[in-house]
Amino acid sequence: QVQLIESGGGLVQAGDSLRLSCVVSGRTFSNFAMGWFRQAPGKEREFVAAVSRSATSTDYSDSVKGRFTISRDNSRNTVYLQMNSLKPEDTAVYFCAAQSTIYLPRTDRSYGYWGQGTQVTVSS
Repeated sequence: QVQLIESGGGLVQAGDSLRLSCVVSGRTFSNFAMGWFRQAPGKEREFVAAVSRSATSTDYSDSVKGRFTISRDNSRNTVYLQMNSLKPEDTAVYFCAAQSTIYLPRTDRSYGYWGQGTQVTVSS
């Protein structure tokens, strides 16, 4: 059974930084492409970033490119999302997702495993 547990969310001010973590257990972590998604109140879940199994490739949504960095540590079974220059519009529940694939999916239906989410709130 695959489990994903996110942490690191919180309440910050605009311009601040946060680092989210997601620990994966139950399967060989290095087999998974990992993604971060977010869902704001009243909105659909949207893609934020993804990293390939070996971390050689990353992908970002236009809204976070240049501000967020996704990374992974396969020795710790953990994926990270470093979020800098946070804006109020980044406020959302952030989810990590995993899928055993050689690709770098952007759609949530491409991921089979999900965490419960961690709340990020950015005040203006």
